[in-house]
Amino acid sequence: MESFKTIAVFNYQHETVVLKHLLEQEEIPYFFENEVTLSVAPMYSAALGGIRLKVHPNDFEEVQQILDNLNNPLKIV
Repeated sequence: MESFKTIAVFNYQHETVVLKHLLEQEEIPYFFENEVTLSVAPMYSAALGGIRLKVHPNDFEEVQQILDNLNNPLKIV
């Protein structure tokens, strides 16, 4: 996990829930740095630099696509 790099940063733990599910569904190895600390003391988010999503560099493109899809606005048919 030392080679894992940060691809996204979140301020609150609830922002990571859907993303966790999608990454697990795609079987992409990941971890959220500071997740446990900020679940106990969320007021330290700014001081610790938020909850950092770490993934292997080989998975960057796939994870970026997942993040981009999450950020697209919903379209009503």
